Parts: sequence; C-alpha cells; structure tokens
Amino acid sequence: MQIYFVRHGKTEWNLQKRFQGAHGDSPLLTQSLIDIGKLAGYLRGTNFAGIYTSPLKRAKTTAENFAEISGCKAQINVDERLREFDLGAMEGLTFSEAESKYPQQVDDIWNQPAKYDGHSIGGENYPEVIARGLSFGQEVAHKYQNDDKVLAVSHGAALGAIMGGLLGYPLADIRKNGGLSNTSLTILETKDKGQTFKVLTWNKTDFLDRKMVDSDSL
Repeated sequence: MQIYFVRHGKTEWNLQKRFQGAHGDSPLLTQSLIDIGKLAGYLRGTNFAGIYTSPLKRAKTTAENFAEISGCKAQINVDERLREFDLGAMEGLTFSEAESKYPQQVDDIWNQPAKYDGHSIGGENYPEVIARGLSFGQEVAHKYQNDDKVLAVSHGAALGAIMGGLLGYPLADIRKNGGLSNTSLTILETKDKGQTFKVLTWNKTDFLDRKMVDSDSL
C-alpha cells in the first residue's frame, strides 16, 4: 500500500521565516489555496481509501480543500501523530531570532539530529516524533489492503522525522533526503504491512507550475 504524504500549504509565518511548530498556527496564503487546487487536479482520479491530517488548522485546511476540489469522498481523519514537531521556546520566533537565542538548537535540529536537545527548550526530540510516525505508518499499513492508497497531510519538520523513521534511516541521517516544500507530494510504499517502506516520489512540486522560492521550503 502507499501513503501520499503532503506538506500543508504555505502560511503567513512561512513567508515571514518564522517557526510555527506544534502550537503556532497562521493562515494559509491565497497562493496556497491555488497550489492546493493544483495538487488536487494532479491527483484527481486517484482512489484514496482514507485521508489523514494533523489537527493544526494549516494542515486541516489543506486536507479539506484538497478533498473538496478533487472530489475525493474518503473520510478525513484527524490524527495527533501527524502534528508538527514541538519546537518549544522557538515557536513564534523568526529564524534569525531563534538563531540568536538558541544557536545550538537551531543548528542541531537541521544539521545534527542525533545531537538535538529539544527538551532543553521545552519541546520534543527527534526520537519522540519518529516514534509517533512509526506508530501512524504501521497502523495505517495494517488497516488498509495491499493495493490501497491513503493521503496524509502534515508538516515539514515532522514529516522529515516521520518519513525518515519509516524508511529506517539512522537518527544522524534522518533528514538525508532533504527538506520538503509547501504543498509538496512524497509517496512511500510498503509491501509488508509497514515493516519496511521505500520512496517512490520525494518532494514533488512540478505540478504547481510555478517558480519555487526559498520560503517555500522553510
């Protein structure tokens, strides 16, 4: 079976280069609604057996708009395991503010995942996000049939950890495939009920038919 992982549409805080995390939430940009429509058009006709979304508004809105525009009738399930990485005291800060206040944490979360200490700023560590991602992926793989497809809408930092965990990457290399753009599509497949996954597509954005800019991947 296949899981179509989608990062939510771009928000005002993404544009401002601001950490959102598990609790911060800002509205989607008008451009994002256009992008979600293009994603829906690209995947129209794909028979999804279920749709899952993080409880955060930016992800739920992405999932709901996708379902409406694409005509997908699958039930939308809100799943806490898809919530964004809890970034503790960094949430709400611009990247430059966070780098000034928490230089080690900012460097580690992106470049040295095995060293990242989210607890030091009241947030999560990678193994915690990976664990909830493994729980989600394995449960979904067992719930659906071998040829089923499901859509899961989540967040950039969380998806890096969740999908790296499903792919079995060691913690130090959990982000080795690179970051994810807003409204991007990544497809993972399992043929053994979630014991192992492989990548079919990573961070696909060509269907958006526009030039990608730096803030699309923040």
